[in-house]
Amino acid sequence: MVRLLSRIMNDRNLYQNEEIPMEKAKPTVLIIEDEKPIRRFLHASLRNMDYRVVEAETGAEGKAKASCEPPDLVILDLGLPDMDGMEIIEWIREWSRVPIIILSARGQEKDKVAALDAGADDYLTKPFAVGELLARMRVAFRNRASGTAQGNTEPVFQAGDLVVDVVNRRVTLADKEVHLTPIEYRLLVVFIRNVGKVLTHNFLLKEVWGPSYIEDPRYIRVYVANLRQKIEVEPSRPIHLITEQGVGYRFVQE
Repeated sequence: MVRLLSRIMNDRNLYQNEEIPMEKAKPTVLIIEDEKPIRRFLHASLRNMDYRVVEAETGAEGKAKASCEPPDLVILDLGLPDMDGMEIIEWIREWSRVPIIILSARGQEKDKVAALDAGADDYLTKPFAVGELLARMRVAFRNRASGTAQGNTEPVFQAGDLVVDVVNRRVTLADKEVHLTPIEYRLLVVFIRNVGKVLTHNFLLKEVWGPSYIEDPRYIRVYVANLRQKIEVEPSRPIHLITEQGVGYRFVQE
């Protein structure tokens, strides 16, 4: 009996000292949206996809909840009852690079451009398809995990048959070297450092040409067309350099 009790106590001690893996934390999504039916729909959809959801009806409530528990992603409506959603974007960007996806009834190009220039990562117009929202969320999470939200600093970048060796400034497509002009190369680097994000004309002009060119998007159209001819397998049907009509461009890695 003594030996049996001793064995039981030893087994118990081993069990207590064993490191038990904790359940992987669920990503937290903060929804700042004043329309209750949309909040309830989003909450149910995201919970089914195993996200942890936090809701806010006003901008002030959204700020308070983001401050208490910084989220992993924010879904934001621009038309809030107490403040414009643009204020929320600017406030978040003062202290965080958390992905922000705009979900708004404002569908005009100027509204999309303003939100993206302010620091939003993506923009969906109501009414929306939840499948598309979930897909954009997955892209945002992948970008954040790989560091592209803060700027992709990997020495070699690959997207299908396209390979960019940033250190050696060498670009190949299907193992054949691609010759880019200095401006084309700078433009490509800006795209690959912001994979998956919608980049506005103004952002690209400022990053590649400088602030004096931000009012002339013709530069972008010409150089994007030239770049497509060199880095797309089928330039007339691009799979990487995608146009966001009236807003800018998005570089897709897959």
